[in-house]
Amino acid sequence: MIRALIFDFDGLILDTEKPDYDIWCDIYREYGCELPLDRYLNIIGTSLEQAGFVPFEHLVELTGLDLDRAEVEGRAHAGRLALIDAQPVLPGVEAHIQEARARGLKLAVASSSPLAWVERHLRRVGLFDCFDAIITSDDVERVKPAPDLFEAALAALGVAPEEAIVYEDSAHGIEAARAAGIYAVAVPNFLTRHVDLSRANVQISSLADVTLGDLLSGITNGKR
Repeated sequence: MIRALIFDFDGLILDTEKPDYDIWCDIYREYGCELPLDRYLNIIGTSLEQAGFVPFEHLVELTGLDLDRAEVEGRAHAGRLALIDAQPVLPGVEAHIQEARARGLKLAVASSSPLAWVERHLRRVGLFDCFDAIITSDDVERVKPAPDLFEAALAALGVAPEEAIVYEDSAHGIEAARAAGIYAVAVPNFLTRHVDLSRANVQISSLADVTLGDLLSGITNGKR
């Protein structure tokens, strides 16, 4: 019996990933370079350290210039925030939260981002108080694709792996969910639709395309 839903944050609840990619693409073009999408996709759903790819460092490699890291990354950060602050909640997210609440399910966020980032944006869109637990990189030693975030979310909610569903947009997140033994629903966004998400138990194009009841019915009927 499913008792809980666990949501990723970046790219699943809010599209914070394409704005970041777009800003870095603009900066790369200022220097006559292109940011390779395949390299950038490595950082989605995990940390820069875990992915081994840092946009600023790659820009320096391409240009051979002695760039001011604080200045370049500061511009990227400011531009990213401006775009993200204009982003609405992604389609279907609020409906799934509301239906989960109506069914008495517990809710958590499990994100590789820091708490300050996740809380800031959840409060802005009015969803912060919807969740029983918010687990972030501040709470674990290893982020996705390690299962630590999801295991911590299960513990905080007091449910077993087989009693939860994870909503994820990234390959790193799907890998983490499967490693934690949790049913994984892949919901790719503009960027992660280019990523292999076949490790998910099921993939849908948008949370607006199915109801929670549809997903629960599929699990109950042996599609788990």
